[in-house]
Amino acid sequence: MAQPLETIVTDEKLPPRTDVVVIGGGVVGVGAALTLARQGVSVLLCEKGRLAGEQSSRNWGWVRKTNRDLREVPLIIESLRLWNEMTREGIDTGYRECGILYIDQNDADRERHERWLALVEPFQIGSRIIEGEALAEKLPGATRRFKSAIYTPTDGRAEPQKAVTAMAAAARTAGAVIVQNCAVRGLDLRAGRVAGVVTEHGRVACDSAILAGGAWSRLFCGSLGLRLPQLKVRATVLRTAPIENGPETSAWLGDFSYRKRQDGGYTIANGRGNVVPLVPDSFRFFREFLPAMRAERRGIRLRLTERFFKEAMTPRRWALDRPSPFERDRVLDPDPVLGINRAAVTAAAATFPVFRDLKVVQEWGGLIDVTPDVVPVISEVETMPGLVIATGFSGHGFGIGPAAGRLAAEIATGRPTVVDAKPFRFSRFTDGSPIVIEPGM
Repeated sequence: MAQPLETIVTDEKLPPRTDVVVIGGGVVGVGAALTLARQGVSVLLCEKGRLAGEQSSRNWGWVRKTNRDLREVPLIIESLRLWNEMTREGIDTGYRECGILYIDQNDADRERHERWLALVEPFQIGSRIIEGEALAEKLPGATRRFKSAIYTPTDGRAEPQKAVTAMAAAARTAGAVIVQNCAVRGLDLRAGRVAGVVTEHGRVACDSAILAGGAWSRLFCGSLGLRLPQLKVRATVLRTAPIENGPETSAWLGDFSYRKRQDGGYTIANGRGNVVPLVPDSFRFFREFLPAMRAERRGIRLRLTERFFKEAMTPRRWALDRPSPFERDRVLDPDPVLGINRAAVTAAAATFPVFRDLKVVQEWGGLIDVTPDVVPVISEVETMPGLVIATGFSGHGFGIGPAAGRLAAEIATGRPTVVDAKPFRFSRFTDGSPIVIEPGM
């Protein structure tokens, strides 16, 4: 597991009523709860397991504008403002500005990065192509020279294993009620709209609910009769003991990536080493995901594993007065793919001598919630008033998490939104809109 997580004191009792219930205690759900509490809105957050127990503590820890899908750029700009604001307030998420670069593997990569720079030029985010000595300075001690890279000096990094719990503590201070080990089994609907949620510990009346359930959101939506096209991608990561004189700038080099940790160690992963487990939903959503499969064919590995049979046997609907699948399997904790990690370590050691004697102190896997266009859903559900979905962050949700949570909170309360929410609408998968894979990574 990607543990140990920072500990936090949470609540034990559910209120009989609240304005908003947030379902899911990852970075987006906690970001929504923090926003709502600071706006004076009563909010209850229910987490079926432990805060940040899944992908919000298992990611790389990058907070980047670099190579973002154009639709996400306004969100990351706002999110970086929030990461910096939390730091100034003394909320210790481990955030710091370090810069992020992506190495060009070939001329096609550089051309793609140049096209992306032209698209984001109106946002003035400071990204640029670097080469020569400017690039070598960002990769101190590297045994090989690289031709060029795209670089954003104002990108940063935070600590996934502490950020969400720090944000949750701030949300509780502001008045949010946060209950762990409390699964939401379903919604109480009256005349088709949200009137409450039914948890394993009882019903809570509310005006709206935000579903920020990560990889579980598809199952929850399906139980409501909502078709959310979302699949899971299995990622694998490791961290090292502290390393002296290692690079400060986070970097993606294709066969490995790294970022320095607050403790002086490094988080290292294979830059193209994701496994896609085949499950029944793979066939249900085949048409929607075909464009993404074609675009990312170099970086994914299809596998038939025990997860196919586990999901095939998971009920798609259940009675709300009986245990749900969320109680039977509270934490998705897949094993790391050790071969993928070994390949990343070998590549890192071949490039940086300081990594040659590294000590691996932890390895873990995680299941990423992915949508067909690799862009999240942050949206009201028009056919079910009072329900807001915030999911499908496709492996790059940690960095935009605070702003995504804020956007979900604003939608749930009918306030003006910090960014245009139209690109993240749930209905884009049913209103005839083409599935578009934008430039970016």
